[in-house]
Amino acid sequence: MTWKFSDRSLAKMQGVHPALQGLMKAALPDSPYDFGITEGLRSPETQRLYVENGKSRTMDSKHLKGVAVDIAVYVDGHISWDFEYYRIVAAHIKRKAALLNMDIVWGGDWKSFLDGPHFELRT
Repeated sequence: MTWKFSDRSLAKMQGVHPALQGLMKAALPDSPYDFGITEGLRSPETQRLYVENGKSRTMDSKHLKGVAVDIAVYVDGHISWDFEYYRIVAAHIKRKAALLNMDIVWGGDWKSFLDGPHFELRT
């Protein structure tokens, strides 16, 4: 299957670092599962709300700098939040990043706050 980003996902990547956009665009077509971008560049106001609601733990998010994206994995046409699907897609994205000589961080590798949908450029 060859996956393709929707206009909505492409719009969510506006303001995101071109290298990270390029990685996501390179990874999607042959990904083991379809995925979309749910968030890229984030405003300080949105970040503050996420911290207040427990969706984030920091006001120093890479989203504020445009060097992070969050994805949603689609299984059988529906969003799944099952971590195992994110682990599979993350392994694929990491392989693509290595081929492109990109240093990325996956939120699912963090020790205290596992964030399967999150990918960022190591800065």
